[in-house]
Amino acid sequence: MGSTTTTTEDKSKAAAFRIGLGDITPNNLGQLKRLNTVLFPVVYTSSFYKEVLEVGEFAKIIYFNDICVGGVCCRKENVPGSTSLQNLYIATLGVLAPYRRLGLGSKLLKHILENAKLPSSSGPKIAKVYLHVQTNNEEAVEFYKKYGFEVVEKCENYYPQFDVKDAFKLEKVLIEKN
Repeated sequence: MGSTTTTTEDKSKAAAFRIGLGDITPNNLGQLKRLNTVLFPVVYTSSFYKEVLEVGEFAKIIYFNDICVGGVCCRKENVPGSTSLQNLYIATLGVLAPYRRLGLGSKLLKHILENAKLPSSSGPKIAKVYLHVQTNNEEAVEFYKKYGFEVVEKCENYYPQFDVKDAFKLEKVLIEKN
């Protein structure tokens, strides 16, 4: 796990803490599963977690002082009619409530966006990054807008199993298609 030291202002004093991103491996996949169970009202399948193990830099766990407190999981999708472009779907990005507003979600999202922009020597380039957010989750919508995502669609009944069924589709275009 790579680690960086970050300083933040606590209400009364400055506190130093360590933040590190870790790869998802078979050895820590259970941690990710437990996190997702707490963070999201969706039960993810074993095939979801199998795919997570295969996306490399597009799935990470974040540690705060060596405690696993969040993660991000993405999947690559082929762009119809193109062999040189893919889209990247952020399936999950979350941080446990006591650790929010410390820059951890931003660190996860920045990592994904930076890696999505890197040139790929062995495969398609990432054309856009997108995700869905429940329409009542204004905090999440504003978070993603801060990083250049735009609401491009309202998807009615996207979450049929939830009280708030509608979602916004947000996306950030990295490469314009011709």
